[in-house]
Amino acid sequence: MNKLEEKAVSLLQSGVKLILGYEKGDKGARPFFCHTPEDASKLIYDEHATTNLATYILKPELMGHDKVAVCATLRTLRAIAQLASENQIKEENLIVFTITEEGNGDVKEFSGIDEINSYLTDKELEVAQLYKELDEKLSGMSREEKWSFWVNEFSRCIKCYACRAACPLCYCTRCITDVNRPQWIDPWPSPMGNMEWQINRVMHMVGRCIGCGACTKACPVGIPIGYLSRKMLNDLSEEFGYIPGQAMKDGNSLSTFKPEDKENFIH
Repeated sequence: MNKLEEKAVSLLQSGVKLILGYEKGDKGARPFFCHTPEDASKLIYDEHATTNLATYILKPELMGHDKVAVCATLRTLRAIAQLASENQIKEENLIVFTITEEGNGDVKEFSGIDEINSYLTDKELEVAQLYKELDEKLSGMSREEKWSFWVNEFSRCIKCYACRAACPLCYCTRCITDVNRPQWIDPWPSPMGNMEWQINRVMHMVGRCIGCGACTKACPVGIPIGYLSRKMLNDLSEEFGYIPGQAMKDGNSLSTFKPEDKENFIH
């Protein structure tokens, strides 16, 4: 019995009703809901465990009044920290642990969100090769050429909303695309509707996106949606010292208003 299995068995025997983790699938690791000590042997944790499990912890059918534990990767830890800063998590009902990166498989359980934030301070996600290539490609383009590039990319959107479903921070009760009185954004694929949807989503994620890349991986037509959010993350880091996955002390960048804010940006 490895240390992950031992931890899972211990938690389930102590009253935890569910452990969110990963099991071996046909194409690598896939999410696994572990309910019994007997199933704990199926839990795995490796480089293929990339699904952000934080998408599940806001589901009312999973998160009731019972204790739930999460075997969290760095991506999931970032999302949990951000969700907590937005008052979306009941800490008393959630146990978070991870497998340390030292390579010995040790299990680290966090005492709370503050400890998760401290743990994340010097942890960075690896930049996807796709994003590196886009950096190089777009850096040599003019503003007009960049606009044409994204218009072409977004024209392929089929409005399946897989990006929304995969994102741990898309939890609005009713998305703007579902509102039809008035109809703000065309729910069907259209050039203008696609652009409105994608730009609206990126702006919604400013100061909130934790850079997990779940949206890009979920896109069935291969639009590099997460690149725009990553670019915004970089800009925020440079301008405001934002650390992905850690709530800004004074509130999120584009969702915080102060009466003393300068208004010269309007001109």
